[in-house]
Amino acid sequence: MQPIELVVFDMAGTTVTDHHEVERCFAKAATETGLSVSDERILAMQGLAKRYVFETLWKEQLGNDHPDIQPQVDVSYDAFRRILENHYRTQGATPTEGCLETFAYLRERGIQIALTTGFYRVVTDIILEKLGWLDGLDDQRIGSPDSFIQLSIASDEVERGRPYPDMIERAMRILNVTSPKAVINIGDTPSDLLSGRAAGVALNLGLTNGTHSRDQLDAYPHDLLLGSLHELPALITAREETINV
Repeated sequence: MQPIELVVFDMAGTTVTDHHEVERCFAKAATETGLSVSDERILAMQGLAKRYVFETLWKEQLGNDHPDIQPQVDVSYDAFRRILENHYRTQGATPTEGCLETFAYLRERGIQIALTTGFYRVVTDIILEKLGWLDGLDDQRIGSPDSFIQLSIASDEVERGRPYPDMIERAMRILNVTSPKAVINIGDTPSDLLSGRAAGVALNLGLTNGTHSRDQLDAYPHDLLLGSLHELPALITAREETINV
């Protein structure tokens, strides 16, 4: 086993408390723009790039080759952006249970922290700013060993969002981590777990106190399912002790 050099965290539901507001904003945008979709279908697509979700759902409603798909996607996505940005600007955001303590643990050990998200950059920055996590990041959203986090990556900054591994692989390149076996990936959605498996990380962890339950995540590839981020430091410490034996 290799020592852990980087932990890649999802945002909404993993490091940022999620009270299903993203789902409600998505549902509101769908209703406004004539897209019929169930709450269960919205939940199942949590963590994916949101424009991709609208494209998938409009294809399901109209048929893959319908000429109105892209115009409808544009209208729905624009509505969603407006609704979501207004929500976070007016309501703010809070860290999840155990998040700040876990970040402090990682910084003490020199383990880098990268945040990835299905959100696009504008709303990602609204959330980071509300939390004070933009401090120390440059224009490329890259920090230093002393900044609160070392990197933020949004889904519109990679060619393919989740379930593909592009955001994890981008984080590794930027932070000079050469092996995926030095990386932990953690998230609360199926797409988080699928992206971790695709990246071949050392530990691919699901979080069950976010948007999905243990039963909902159990069918997807994972090494462990954690009840909260409070459990992550002990897991890393145990791994380090095994390596040092």
